[in-house]
Amino acid sequence: MSDKPYYQHHVFFCMNQRDEGRPCCADRGAQSAQEHAKKRIKQLGQSGQGKVRINKAGCLDRCEEGPVLVVYPEGTWYTYVDNEDIDEIIDTHLVGGKVVDRLKI
Repeated sequence: MSDKPYYQHHVFFCMNQRDEGRPCCADRGAQSAQEHAKKRIKQLGQSGQGKVRINKAGCLDRCEEGPVLVVYPEGTWYTYVDNEDIDEIIDTHLVGGKVVDRLKI
């Protein structure tokens, strides 16, 4: 058994939808951002074992800071506004190995 993680980076996008009017990631573009990230990672040839996995997650309990995603194994939390922010996280962190401080929460 290897000590190496199955994925170099495992990214979880909060997709939670709240009905009671509280802020939630689903109302802030999480679905389209997750789909964009998954497509872009595939285009870059970065998907699969030993590389990057983009996943959907239920509530990550940081609703007021959302939309949010978290990158493991580092445990780095990000917020984002648009696809340009997602691209910066992909290019700088997932491919380049450096945290995007301006989007970190």
